[in-house]
Amino acid sequence: MTGQGAILPLIPETVRVHIGPAGSGGDIVEVSFLDYIRNVASNEIYPTWPEQALIANILAQISFALNRIYTEYYPSRGYDFDITSFTGTDQSFQINGTVYENIGDLVDRFFNSYIRRKGSVLPLFAQYCDGINTTCSGLSQWGTASLAEQGLDYFEILKNYYGEDIEIVRNAPIGTPSDSAPSAPLREGSSGNEVAILQTRLNRISANYPSIPKINPTDGIFGPETESAVRKFQEIFSLSQDGIVGDATWYKVRSVYNAVKQLNELISEGLTFDEVSLQYPEDLRKGMSGLYVSILQYYLNVVATFTEGLSPIPINGYFGDSTEGLVLSFQRNSGIAETGIVDEETWNILYENYIGIIESLPPSAFEGIARPFPGSTLRIGFTGEDVRDLQSYINVLASVYEGIPILTEDGIFGENTRDAVYTVQSLYNLTQDGTVDAITWAVIADTYDDIVKGSQRSIGQYPGYEIGGTQP
Repeated sequence: MTGQGAILPLIPETVRVHIGPAGSGGDIVEVSFLDYIRNVASNEIYPTWPEQALIANILAQISFALNRIYTEYYPSRGYDFDITSFTGTDQSFQINGTVYENIGDLVDRFFNSYIRRKGSVLPLFAQYCDGINTTCSGLSQWGTASLAEQGLDYFEILKNYYGEDIEIVRNAPIGTPSDSAPSAPLREGSSGNEVAILQTRLNRISANYPSIPKINPTDGIFGPETESAVRKFQEIFSLSQDGIVGDATWYKVRSVYNAVKQLNELISEGLTFDEVSLQYPEDLRKGMSGLYVSILQYYLNVVATFTEGLSPIPINGYFGDSTEGLVLSFQRNSGIAETGIVDEETWNILYENYIGIIESLPPSAFEGIARPFPGSTLRIGFTGEDVRDLQSYINVLASVYEGIPILTEDGIFGENTRDAVYTVQSLYNLTQDGTVDAITWAVIADTYDDIVKGSQRSIGQYPGYEIGGTQP
């Protein structure tokens, strides 16, 4: 549900709440989203607080819940609910809980509004805590009351905690959100890009689980080979072995696929509409999260891979202990102040190191894998080897996914290349601007690697094929 021109995330009609922590034996209740927020707000905040504080808290609670829903946080982990009532990870919800009249009235006014970053699509992951017994990098519930008493309105209060670059989406449409799982189960005879995505992921997973047979070709047609791979996957992961991809199998494939690639959950605040700037954004430090932290981690990992004594870290968009540790090690190696904070000097030196590595590596270093992002956004009118590489990666994607045109690999970023980029961005719900920034390049390169690695057989593994080789 991201991408330029996409419909705003819907306010769901209902939400599925697991009572207690995920993985426990609690019940799952389905309630209207309006009643859910009324319940949460009445449990999380005091009705005697100033109205502006109450509104700020309610908007944070709405955004938190919507973010859980639209990142499919729990379904992508194999659960059949949207959120839990466990305050260690989510928001307090009590079956048949008391709803305070003034809080209920405010929820009625604001339940179809939420917070997001300017230029972002998804609702903000609006972390919050009480500010007394627990503290966090987000909103302090008791702190909102103090700020309201000082005369701040709810938007000023929210900016105080989440930054100046937030905005409030108002009057969002209400409906049933689309789910990333197919609208109908995939089975023998199904076809389309959803089947192609399934085949690509299963082939990639089979690199780590060789008993899963390769699917050849990955043509988006659900035939006997695809069913055989699905059944084996279901057997390995203790699912019903029916060869049909319903929600449970789809989400388990996605979860395992992410795990074998050592991917972390999507950046909770979503991708931005605008081109990702490669310039120093702001001081990045422990406790921060977002797109620039992910880019920082990516640059750090490339440098760490080619620097003795440095070890790569997960790219998860959160500046935690491991990121701080790698920043300190990088600063030590670079002979600059070891602060653990990425200021302008650290960012620029890191980026120079990254570009130096990318430019100095011989072509043989990238045989069979896609090159890392070249460091500058590619767009119509550009020429050179970076464009030629991009065209070759897109052509591999075109061999699997319907609608992506085959390109002449001439190193010229013309209208055909731009249109192919449009198609890829549409397929992956990216900003459809026809330019290749760090995010679009990463998606294309990652998918290229999936297809190439997923096509390679282990000893005794069949069917399968080597890209560019003789097919069996």
